[in-house]
Amino acid sequence: MRYILGDQLSRGIAALSDADPRNDVVLMAEVADEASYVPHHPKKIAFIFSAMRHFAAELREAGFTVDYVTLDDPANTGAFGSELARAVERLGAASVVVTHPGEWRVLHAMQDWQAEAGVPVEIREDDRFFCSRAEFRGWAEGRRQLRMEFFYREMRRGTGLLMDEDGTPAGGAWNYDVENRKPLPARLATPPEFFVQPDAVTRDVLALVGSRFGNNFGTLEGFDYAVTARDAERALAHFLEHGLPSFGDYQDAMRQGEDRLFHSVISPYLNAGLLDPRAVCAAVEQAWRDGLAPLNAVEGFIRQILGWREYVRGIYWLKMPDYAQTNRLGAYRALPGLFWGAPTEMNCLHQCVDQTRRLAHAHHIQRLMVTGNFALLIGARPSEVAEWYLAVYIDAYEWVELPNVQGMILYADGGYLGSKPYAASGKYIDRMSDYCRHCRYDVKQTTGERACPFNFLYWNFLMANAPMLRGNQRMAMIYASLDRMDEAKKAAVQDQAAAFLGGLSSDY
Repeated sequence: MRYILGDQLSRGIAALSDADPRNDVVLMAEVADEASYVPHHPKKIAFIFSAMRHFAAELREAGFTVDYVTLDDPANTGAFGSELARAVERLGAASVVVTHPGEWRVLHAMQDWQAEAGVPVEIREDDRFFCSRAEFRGWAEGRRQLRMEFFYREMRRGTGLLMDEDGTPAGGAWNYDVENRKPLPARLATPPEFFVQPDAVTRDVLALVGSRFGNNFGTLEGFDYAVTARDAERALAHFLEHGLPSFGDYQDAMRQGEDRLFHSVISPYLNAGLLDPRAVCAAVEQAWRDGLAPLNAVEGFIRQILGWREYVRGIYWLKMPDYAQTNRLGAYRALPGLFWGAPTEMNCLHQCVDQTRRLAHAHHIQRLMVTGNFALLIGARPSEVAEWYLAVYIDAYEWVELPNVQGMILYADGGYLGSKPYAASGKYIDRMSDYCRHCRYDVKQTTGERACPFNFLYWNFLMANAPMLRGNQRMAMIYASLDRMDEAKKAAVQDQAAAFLGGLSSDY
């Protein structure tokens, strides 16, 4: 029996690599435990279930017998392990082959499956990633702090991606991020959006998810994601033609009323297995070599996959389960209800949360510098922030979400993953978006009735966390600015921050 999980929808997955349709059965199961361990966005649940059903159909067309358990099957026990045990008994399987899961809690359960099912269970390494867990562990050994840039360079050398024949990086530099921070010109046209019309299978799933999870944060309306490898490849081709040429310049930009801009929105397909990261990076590199996209765009995109995606996965498996409990800044504030859709007068937060509610997607700067920055500045409890990111985004699995929250967004690991907190005032949001122009707050004011909350929260955060952060060399200049601030203004900042934080409610 070959057991395939919902984020393992790759024909070349390790558990299927030597499968024989004449002798082997594929088991797939939609289980309530996975659909409800956090309050997932309904679009996320629908995407995974529909993609699973389509993948099962493809396997059947290839000659496999697929034992598929739907969520509404009356006999469904609701858990991976018990569904495996049921299937072993039902089909008389002699042994089970599975692929290493993407989440520590699933691996913890998987290690008990052999006893639960009563037959040998072989757990194979997930080889869809560029860097194995063992290889990352070897790279990290002996390092007190890890830095993505150095890991990324090793990955470039190892894969040959964007490398010249003499072993130097294409274009003479490893990283073109300095060219990738341009605000979006007001009159710049953005690409047409890619969408897939739901077929009968997806419509059935949407009805099921609506009936079971319709009260979760988010809406199923307008579901247009790819749910097959073929359509995911079409989404990639659309991005290569329409988005990639300008992706580098404007990847950090935000514009009210435009949700996807030049972004590919292929992360759900990569993380569920519908797209292969090696093939994606090769296609993007080829676009540059063919003169269809500039190097800054191609390098920036490949860095997100070959660099950041691999890096956070490595840290996750290196440091779990203790990593989930880190909270070096001592942040314990309950997550405000505005994250779940409660009204807020902060337009940037309203725009990003509403987009998340509608699409189950927001791009990396919206997640890091708007919702994430706010969570950092208010001192939100890391476990609640991590649960929110895991629940609301269609591409979120704990291996990719947790290190981003603990290390990148909240600095909860004390600098192990990133060299400094990504804290910022409203100036950054104003520079990279048009959100502030439509807000009742004034981004140019630090205190006062109309002051942008990001401004006084930022300075308050620096004062509150000075014992932890003042010695960070990358923050020396900003602490020098804080030291030049007169005492009356510091007091006003602290008073306004205290009043604002006291008015935050977790109700929604």
